[in-house]
Amino acid sequence: MNLETLRVLGFSLGVAAMATVLIIPPGFALAWLLARKQWRGKTLVESLVVLPLVLPPVATGLFLLYLLSARGPLGWLGSMIGAGDVLFTWKAVVVASAVMAFPLLVRTARVAFAAVDPRLEQVASTLGAGRGRVAWTITLPLAAPGLAASAVLAFARALGEFGATIMVAGYIPGETATLALSIYQHVQLGQDTAALGLAGLSLGLAFVAVALGEVIIRRARR
Repeated sequence: MNLETLRVLGFSLGVAAMATVLIIPPGFALAWLLARKQWRGKTLVESLVVLPLVLPPVATGLFLLYLLSARGPLGWLGSMIGAGDVLFTWKAVVVASAVMAFPLLVRTARVAFAAVDPRLEQVASTLGAGRGRVAWTITLPLAAPGLAASAVLAFARALGEFGATIMVAGYIPGETATLALSIYQHVQLGQDTAALGLAGLSLGLAFVAVALGEVIIRRARR
């Protein structure tokens, strides 16, 4: 494994980890709301969450390109928080990866919250525990294996992201080059051996992540 491959691997793992960390707080909160609460417009929210899973990733990337452009609705965000331009930087890679991994995180975490027996929470409440204490001592511990699995699967999805990323970040060596983008670039240049090497590396990482998620889910069921 040469230095360039190590650099791409490190960048890809870092981006996937950052994207996963960013979506965990809002993702878990939304998953809990979808699993436990009923409100007007819930179906609309559920549909919006699922959209990135069914839309072509390139289409999602196009929407992000418009939203994050200088004249887009979120174009002012970079300058407002002092982050500068977002498009065609590593920040755009993180955003695209987070958006594409978010639905998978929410759907898996929702199942984990729904699997917690509400009667256990009710018993704790009748014994004097407040909502916060019930959440920290009952809900989260019981849902923890499923939540961990959702984070692992979201990480794997972020690690393999390509379609949306190519739209908002492009392929810039040393700046936005992830494993998926590097594979595409090597194929375009006719460097099949290098492309297959990176593809094999991606396959191994994805297999480990998915297998780990399955192990966690099985243990949670037991």
